[in-house]
Amino acid sequence: MKQLTLAPIKVLSLLLIMAVSALTLKAEIIFYEFDDPVLEQRFNVLIQELRCPKCQNNNLADSNAPLSVDLKDIIYEQLHKGATDDEIISYLKARYGDFIYYKPPVKPSTWFIWFGPFALLLVGSFLVIRFLRSRSTTQSSTDDNTEKDSKDASMKLVEQWQSEAGDND
Repeated sequence: MKQLTLAPIKVLSLLLIMAVSALTLKAEIIFYEFDDPVLEQRFNVLIQELRCPKCQNNNLADSNAPLSVDLKDIIYEQLHKGATDDEIISYLKARYGDFIYYKPPVKPSTWFIWFGPFALLLVGSFLVIRFLRSRSTTQSSTDDNTEKDSKDASMKLVEQWQSEAGDND
């Protein structure tokens, strides 16, 4: 009788689990239907301008996170209720702060977002330049000391040679 090894059973089990898992996955695409092309255009502009609070680097249009889907639903409903763009943005800003803007306004509370990277670049550049200058100063003083020591050693050898030459005469 042949004895089954465990390796093929493990592989088959793994394949079965992957196949069942793949059946449970789904990609949901949500379409927002508009009767008025102006409302549709406003909707598209708003979801391009507003950030997904969960994704952080995506606007609502590019995100499929559940929170962004909820925010798109809110925007869709508000537009159909007749809310203006400013009212919708104010509503979302009240809940999420200036972070909801994909490009937040420049004001004291957002200065770090706007100017922080430049400040870090300047500080980093200053530290690198300072390090390189201190390194070159240390290296040049070491070179000067080495050169001085080598001259002193040469002078001692010359004096020793002269004294030995004088003794031989």
